Amino acid sequence: MPISCEPDEQVLVSACLAGQRCRYDGQASPHPEVLRLVELGRAVPVCPELLGGLGVPREPVELRCGRALCRSGADVTEAFETGAQLALALARARGCRQAVLKARSPSCGVGRIYDGSFSQRLVPGDGVLAALCKAHGIAVKSEEEL
Repeated sequence: MPISCEPDEQVLVSACLAGQRCRYDGQASPHPEVLRLVELGRAVPVCPELLGGLGVPREPVELRCGRALCRSGADVTEAFETGAQLALALARARGCRQAVLKARSPSCGVGRIYDGSFSQRLVPGDGVLAALCKAHGIAVKSEEEL
């Protein structure tokens, strides 16, 4: 399903979907629809994990019991929350009413995320930024829904 919005409307997008090498493993996950928004100047790419102060590459993180935990057990919840707040502020400043976020990500996942056991099992839920966007009236979908 294509992104439907006004011709000049800005759309918040996960930076990795816009081709930026910001994933935990130093890779990107470019998506054609998101790249089209970038070309049209309508994408607002964000990586909440980088905005929160985490680097690239970084340890994999999953959400468990309301916390963002690295595989090693390190708690990076504060970085995730800070990054999500900064991304939301940018979305609001740019007038974004929609977001296209990376599926299954602990920051950006929409509807299903990994269960926190690092076993590749998915459970119902949203990443930190996705949940915050939804709570503030921004319509969120993953790239898999495009």
